[in-house]
Amino acid sequence: MHAGNPNLPGLRSDLARAALFACFIANLGIGLCGGQSAPNPLQGDDNAHDPMMIKSGRDYFVFYTGDGIGVKTSKDRITWKNIGAALTTMPAWHKQYVPGAGSGLWAPDVHFRAGKFWLYYAVSTNGSRVSAIGLATAARLNPNGASIWQDQGMVINTGDANDYNAIDPNIYVDSTGTPWLVFGSWWTGIKMFQLDPATGKRAAESPMYSLAYHDNGAEGAFLIKRGKYFYLWLSWDVCCQGINSTYNIRVGRAAQLTGPYLDSKGIALIDQGGDLIDKGDARWKGPGHNAIFTEGDTAFLVNHAYDAENDGRATLQIRPLYWTAQDWPTLDKSKGEIAALGSRAKNGSGRKKPRASPAGSRGFVDVRGRKSDAKNAATSASRLPAPARK
Repeated sequence: MHAGNPNLPGLRSDLARAALFACFIANLGIGLCGGQSAPNPLQGDDNAHDPMMIKSGRDYFVFYTGDGIGVKTSKDRITWKNIGAALTTMPAWHKQYVPGAGSGLWAPDVHFRAGKFWLYYAVSTNGSRVSAIGLATAARLNPNGASIWQDQGMVINTGDANDYNAIDPNIYVDSTGTPWLVFGSWWTGIKMFQLDPATGKRAAESPMYSLAYHDNGAEGAFLIKRGKYFYLWLSWDVCCQGINSTYNIRVGRAAQLTGPYLDSKGIALIDQGGDLIDKGDARWKGPGHNAIFTEGDTAFLVNHAYDAENDGRATLQIRPLYWTAQDWPTLDKSKGEIAALGSRAKNGSGRKKPRASPAGSRGFVDVRGRKSDAKNAATSASRLPAPARK
């Protein structure tokens, strides 16, 4: 919720909160509650940069850029709390491949496969191609504190001789159980190659595919499959400059995993195509580095944006996606319907009719966060990457 809304003085009673969430769910975050625009219901520690979300058991986890990789947990996707860093000790190989590396690790991605959690992350410095992507694994995620992550070493590194950058990892697992690493930033854009399922490292003889490019930067890619299409999400332009950030979220799709990825006008993403999903507004600047989290019939767009009403603080956003009749995603409820990934069941209109929200899925709303204490904001600012991360 937004702490400045005069109609919501704390919402401390369970009854008031229940009424508010009922209104949110009824409007799916787009309609009005009590004559006011739907307020932002995230509570607690909602400061995050380059976030991704995963669920384990009854707990939601957000991993994000920070010292040792920041971690937050929630029971309901609404109220979040920080539980510390994923990695409390930096592996020695960080300095070997990225001499200027510190404890600030970028853009984590976590998935569960083969009985364990796989954490990929980037080690880099601002504006440099001297970068590496690392891997750690854990048997379980602990919602009450640090999980036990085992370092698995370096996956890929780049240097000045490369025309691409080993940052912003995302893992896509195909229908055969084979993982693929999608990564990259600026220079020649977004890349992908196949991983060895046993090691999580690059598969022998795997070629590297170029998926997307943009003159002013393309990074933060995330790949999903829905129905017969693969959807590639990415961020264009410049992050990490607070309210001056120009990040914006784009998407394209392909019939084959390796592409070509096209936007709705038929322009290839490698030729600077990409449908605009969100470019921000007067308050929320530079939305970007998104992930997709799916629960029940809803796919959620998870990203950060810079709050112009809170000194450009990087803030977690979690919003439902809607799908048009042509199977393109949108944040505009009036242009589409909610439908599960991989599902194309039809009602009379040829679209999937939304089911009732699953238990615990109260976040079918435009959740953009609220202000928190200055100390938390200052702590975050000190650990976020500086401008011109490319």
